[in-house]
Amino acid sequence: FSGLRLFFIVIFDIFLSVTHTLKYFNTASSGVPNFPEFVAVGMVDDVQTVHYDSNTRRLQPKQEWMKEVTADDPQYWNISTQNAFGDQQSYKVNIEILKQRFNQTGGVHIYQRMYGCQRDDKTGEKNGFDKFGYDGADFISLKLKEGIWDAAKREAEITKHKWDQDEAEIERLKFYLNQICIQWLQKFVNYGKSSLMRTELPSVSLLQKTPSSPVSCHATGFYPDRAVMSWWKGEEELHEDVDHGEILLNPDGTFQASVDLKVSSVPPEDWSSYKCVFQLSGVKEITTTLDKTQIRTNWGKPGDPSNTAVIAAVAVVLALVLVLVGVGLLLSTKNKGERWRWKQSFNPSLCFCFSLNDKRRRKR
Repeated sequence: FSGLRLFFIVIFDIFLSVTHTLKYFNTASSGVPNFPEFVAVGMVDDVQTVHYDSNTRRLQPKQEWMKEVTADDPQYWNISTQNAFGDQQSYKVNIEILKQRFNQTGGVHIYQRMYGCQRDDKTGEKNGFDKFGYDGADFISLKLKEGIWDAAKREAEITKHKWDQDEAEIERLKFYLNQICIQWLQKFVNYGKSSLMRTELPSVSLLQKTPSSPVSCHATGFYPDRAVMSWWKGEEELHEDVDHGEILLNPDGTFQASVDLKVSSVPPEDWSSYKCVFQLSGVKEITTTLDKTQIRTNWGKPGDPSNTAVIAAVAVVLALVLVLVGVGLLLSTKNKGERWRWKQSFNPSLCFCFSLNDKRRRKR
């Protein structure tokens, strides 16, 4: 291995240090049709574990392994349901208080809270967070180390002043986020380790839209999402002419990612020296050599006789269509003595989206 290769491996190892997270999302809404007024969701490593809403009024497990929680706390589901119901009642009051503070009456409004903790298994480093938002924007958040609240908006200054004075509540939150939350996080990870700690390798393909497009190295079906993709030439990682895509979630719970390489300036005789490298935490890397014969395209392989026949057939059909359209236009113009006008109408669809940020039970 070269020095750059060794450096990359060290950085990769640091990047892929296993960090587990426990997050809770509470969302209260006003004026949203066909949606519960209050929803609470719990997630471990971005996998949904529990769900509560104002329609069912019952906290329910979303993973089979979450049922093991009763071994450590037989009253977990009953007590957690009561706490969620209490949040439901107080959040309904708080959203009305915020509407008054922002001088709002009707319309759609969202009041949210996100809180939880994370821990790095390799370093032991831990951290907690407690954030609130209103109508899709930050409202107020806790600075855990300083033990004070940070107001993101002028309307949150009243809340900040009130909560900063409640030192007992701040200490309770610090203890929960630094201790209790971490303990439950470790328990949940242990319950679901066969699922959360599993490793699934992807299928890797080379894709290209047009002959002049970048070649995309696409990996799909891997788990967990702690993966790195890169393009290399020999033993040197490439940064120029490389575009990294986001890691996306698949419907089956696995992930996909891609990294593009601009090949317009790469001589054909040098292609074999380029390779795409996929690395997953704790798994040997998967290497795919840049090979024209292995690229999946929208136009097929260059020079393929079947492609030539298809192109010729399409050309004939297009020519025929153009002739027929031309004749039709001429006849219409001749008969009616008026010019044709093309008209296009477009009705954009409406999309209402909101993200899960959080809020706490106490009044503003």
